[in-house]
Amino acid sequence: MGTRNLGSRSFALTLLLLALVGSVIHAAHLQQPTNYVVGPQDILMITMFDQEDLTGKYPVDSDGTFTFPLIGRVKAGGLTLRQLEAELKRLLKDGFFKDPQLSVGVESYRSQKVHIVGEVRNAGTYSLSGDMSLIEAIARAGSTLPTSSGEALIVRQKPGVLADGPVMPNGENTDVISVDLKALQSGALDQNVALQDGDTIFVPRAESVYVFGQVKSPGAYPLQQRNTTVLQALSLAGGVTERGATGRIKIVRVEKGKTIEIKALLTDLVRPGDTIMVPERFF
Repeated sequence: MGTRNLGSRSFALTLLLLALVGSVIHAAHLQQPTNYVVGPQDILMITMFDQEDLTGKYPVDSDGTFTFPLIGRVKAGGLTLRQLEAELKRLLKDGFFKDPQLSVGVESYRSQKVHIVGEVRNAGTYSLSGDMSLIEAIARAGSTLPTSSGEALIVRQKPGVLADGPVMPNGENTDVISVDLKALQSGALDQNVALQDGDTIFVPRAESVYVFGQVKSPGAYPLQQRNTTVLQALSLAGGVTERGATGRIKIVRVEKGKTIEIKALLTDLVRPGDTIMVPERFF
């Protein structure tokens, strides 16, 4: 009896989840951005409320046009969805419908793309779907890797400059927007940059700090946040052992080709490449 109830509850939960997913997809179609600019290879979903048999999916050809029944070739490339709706209404009024009622959406975004490279799980090129933001793009790439730096660089081509593939931050004719991913994850929505066609999102690999001596797990650890303190670096290594002398910690640092030793406080900031040494207590 208990097994039957469990199976029924599992089936009901599955139906609920499917309903939720369906409602989310439906809401996404309803909330499509009207300022999206149509381009070649996009597939449009045109709904005709006056004439249901005209409702359907219409692919945009490479020249930016598509064929619509009754009126033939229609230029869509370069128009927003609302502008295209207005143009279709104008054309259909010319001898076909008195007051045509229709809506235009995008079934499949294919004309605009963004590139995601670096320390993400699934680097690649992704279709830019409407008002896509940075956090949505990173989610599509499977999220960042543990080796990421906690920063994302959005490399954007200057107006009039086109690139076929990803562009690195040191490229010419580019603007670079730096985003603190830790702040974004903490709710700083001002860091959630709206993406544009051709943007490259570059997630760098984190530089390391080295922790040795009387710590529980000596080794190299990626610095995934800005302004990391000695105490935070020690926590990455599992903390100081019972025999560790926290009052005599040293940082070994290379500056201008020379190695220097710095007596460190737990509140001091570490730099990429630093080596933190925790000596043993005398007693």
